[in-house]
Amino acid sequence: MGAYHDDLHDAADPHGRALRLGIGGPVGSGKTALVAALCRSLGPSLRLGVVTNDIYTTEDADFLRRAGVIDPERVIAVQTGCCPHTAIRDDIAANLDAVETLEDRFGPLDLVIVESGGDNLTATFSRGLADRQIFVLDVSGGDKVPRKGGPGVTSADLLVVNKTDLAPMVGADLTVMSRDAAAVRDGKPVLFTSIREDKGARAVADWVTDMVGAWQREHGEPHEHAGGHAGHGAAGRAARRAPVSRPA
Repeated sequence: MGAYHDDLHDAADPHGRALRLGIGGPVGSGKTALVAALCRSLGPSLRLGVVTNDIYTTEDADFLRRAGVIDPERVIAVQTGCCPHTAIRDDIAANLDAVETLEDRFGPLDLVIVESGGDNLTATFSRGLADRQIFVLDVSGGDKVPRKGGPGVTSADLLVVNKTDLAPMVGADLTVMSRDAAAVRDGKPVLFTSIREDKGARAVADWVTDMVGAWQREHGEPHEHAGGHAGHGAAGRAARRAPVSRPA
C-alpha cells in the first residue's frame, strides 16, 4: 500500500483479538454477495461480525440482514458521506469504532469483515483497520481489467474474480484474466468464482478459514475486550486525526 498511498495509521495490536478482513472492489463486483456467502459458509464454525460501508445509505447492511445469513445485530452500517476509500484508508475512525463495538458487544469474535463501499482499482485498506484484504473484480468490465493493475489488484492478499458465469456473454477470456492477474500479483493468490452458482463461495471461504487459523496460531485465541475502544492506544489516536463526514 505504501507505494501508492501513505498509510497514516499504525497496525492495531493483534494479540487476543479477531482477524479483521477488508473486502473492497469496484461498484457491482459482488462484494456484498461475497460477504453474504462467507457468512453462510463460515457462520456455523466461526464467531462473526460485519461492518458495511455506503456513502449515504445502509443498503449493503440491509441486504445482509434480509438475507438471514447472520444475526442482524452483528451487522453495523457506516455511512461515510465521502469517497469510500477515505473511510477505509485515510480516516478510519468510524470503521474502527464499528469493529470495536462489535467486539465489545459480541466478543470474543474470530473474524470481523469490513466491506468497503464500491470504489476503483486504487482502493486499499489501512493496516490500522484490516489485517488481511480481499479485492473483488468481476468479468463484466472485460478481461483487460487485471492487467490494468492498481494497488487493489496488485497488493490485496487475495484477488477474487467474480461472475465467471457471465464471461461468455461479455466476451471475457478467463484464461487471459488468470494470466494477467498472475503477472501483476507476484505470486499472491487469485480465485475465480460465480457466487450466483456457488452460494457459499467455498474456495474463498476455505482461504479465509486458513487465514483465521494462522492468525489464531500466531496471536492467540480471541478474548473479551481485547481491542478496547478506538482512542485507547496509538491506532485509535491516529484514527481521530480528522473526523469522517457523515450525514445526520
